[in-house]
Amino acid sequence: MSHGLTARIRENIVLYGALAANLGIGIAKFVAAGITGSSSMLTEGVHSCVDSGNQILLLYGQHRARRQPDVAHPFGYGRELYFWAFVVAILIFAVGAGVSVYEGYRHIVAPEELSDPLVNYIVLVIAFALEGSSWFIAMREFRKAKGDTGWWRAIRQSKDPAGFIVLFEDSAALAGLVIAGIGIWASHALADPRIDGVASILIGLILGLVAVLLAREAKGLLIGERANPQVVETVRGIIAAHPAVTHVNHVRTIHTAPDAIFVAVSADFVDTITLGEGETLIEQLEDALRAAVPALSSIYIRPEKQENAATLTGTATGRTTA
Repeated sequence: MSHGLTARIRENIVLYGALAANLGIGIAKFVAAGITGSSSMLTEGVHSCVDSGNQILLLYGQHRARRQPDVAHPFGYGRELYFWAFVVAILIFAVGAGVSVYEGYRHIVAPEELSDPLVNYIVLVIAFALEGSSWFIAMREFRKAKGDTGWWRAIRQSKDPAGFIVLFEDSAALAGLVIAGIGIWASHALADPRIDGVASILIGLILGLVAVLLAREAKGLLIGERANPQVVETVRGIIAAHPAVTHVNHVRTIHTAPDAIFVAVSADFVDTITLGEGETLIEQLEDALRAAVPALSSIYIRPEKQENAATLTGTATGRTTA
């Protein structure tokens, strides 16, 4: 195995781990559903298949996003990953949640005869162990990436959708397994197979909620988001610290990929600086910015009088494009 391939697998350990777990779990769930006729187990099988497809789409999106810039796309193809993340959210809602609610409704209207649930319980335990392993990997990697930032804030500020999508999917999967287990147990304990259908609908509602949250995050990334406030302030501080700069009018950034940022700076230079000196100054500032923030893939510095600079208002946190 080549060094590049090994590095890529290590980089995407969260996606590969989730894909392997979901493929095995999905097959086991469908077998159990076929044997026992459980609605919630069938729903869980569909859920695992959707998750597997999602991981494949995210891996494909990462592959497409690595393409080099060209004439048509001078800033590269990094944001294509955000498109596929949005597609994943739609699939979770349309296929995962839709099929789950439909199957639940169908089993409530026309309940099937109860059969021995032992196979379901065995599959649920195995699935919980595998999903738990995938969830642990996703949680570990996301915790490492977020540092001291709070969990929800880290998700809102993350520019790499693969990490938090798998975390959301695995969390929903674990919740779905618990609901499926309770539904199967209650339907046998109370001799009412319709309870299993209710469990299936509850699983669908959880998937729908996850899909809405993911779509909201993916939408912000797809439209274009600024870099983290710390990056913006670092850029502003470096520019403002130069003695030839009298005022930093604005710093506007946008992510062109999870690890690539375009920054446009408007700054007022001292009036005595010549054109040649200005060119040298801008080159020095660009070098200093790249050294401080390696993710800056493109830098544009515009000399502009403070009174002539357009301003852009916006909040300091959340998903903005300033």
